[in-house]
Amino acid sequence: MEHEHLTQKEYPVSERPYEKAQSQGIEALSDGELLAVILRTGTRHQTALELARRVLNLDEKKHPGLLILRQATAEELRQIDGIGTVKAIQLLAIGELARRMSKTARPELPVMRSAQDIARYYMEDFRHLGYEQLLLGMLDHKGRLIGESIMSRGKVNATFVSVRELFLTALRRGAVQIFLVHNHPSGDPAPSDEDIAMTRRAAEAGRILDIPLADHLIIGDLRYTSLRDVMNFSEDI
Repeated sequence: MEHEHLTQKEYPVSERPYEKAQSQGIEALSDGELLAVILRTGTRHQTALELARRVLNLDEKKHPGLLILRQATAEELRQIDGIGTVKAIQLLAIGELARRMSKTARPELPVMRSAQDIARYYMEDFRHLGYEQLLLGMLDHKGRLIGESIMSRGKVNATFVSVRELFLTALRRGAVQIFLVHNHPSGDPAPSDEDIAMTRRAAEAGRILDIPLADHLIIGDLRYTSLRDVMNFSEDI
């Protein structure tokens, strides 16, 4: 049976990983401090942090550091004073989670190679909106979507956008190409004069900054218009 434990308030200030995580961020915690957060309690004679350090030092040759969470058995962990069955299983669970995370492949980023790709991806999100919304999509050098940002929301026919903000956002994300998507709540995707003027400004700025505007789609009700096709970006803006 595990011993009576110290409470968090009885720890010295220097041994309060919860407070450190709150003030400095979870990444500031040492391996021992992270384990102490998981263990939560120590024993009558040791804090959770001291117990965590004993876990990490169980057998430095056989299980160096955090590898103990993947390589040690529950029986080995229970040899540590203060580690009972529950804590041993908690520690092994952390190691198993780490193993499964390492095997989980990152989902493939969607690739936007055409107006059809963009429309297919955003149609259902935009076609039912009762107000205009403008989205900035950001692409890497392979045309993969690496980020998106809603740049404007407004009443019908009242979407405004700062071209400067478009490219500041794209630069912060490291985009090499961008596209725009906005909707017409009327369901008619025909571009207005304002849509064309804004697209022209964005395309010109993209050309100067070497972050080309791939397209600007206007989404209606199961219909869309590609302003790249309407304005023929590749030849004249």
